[in-house]
Amino acid sequence: MTKAELVDAVAAGAEISKAAAAKAVDSFTGTIAKSLKKGKKVTLVGFGTFSVAKRKARKGRNPRTGEAIKIAASKTPKFSAGKALKQAIK
Repeated sequence: MTKAELVDAVAAGAEISKAAAAKAVDSFTGTIAKSLKKGKKVTLVGFGTFSVAKRKARKGRNPRTGEAIKIAASKTPKFSAGKALKQAIK
């Protein structure tokens, strides 16, 4: 599902205009991103939890040359599905 399809589905489900649905979707994703940037978890009961995972610095290999390279430490978004979501897709 693309963002446009999600906006259409939200507009139909909430019986609002596509413009209002687009604002709602943008606000939702923006709020989650801001919370994660601050290091906070976002938990939607029954749906899942968004969090930030920290990756340590490590050594890797350039697949083209085989040369050893250093991979810097980083943070990445993580999503863990909730029980209700897991049950919904069975």
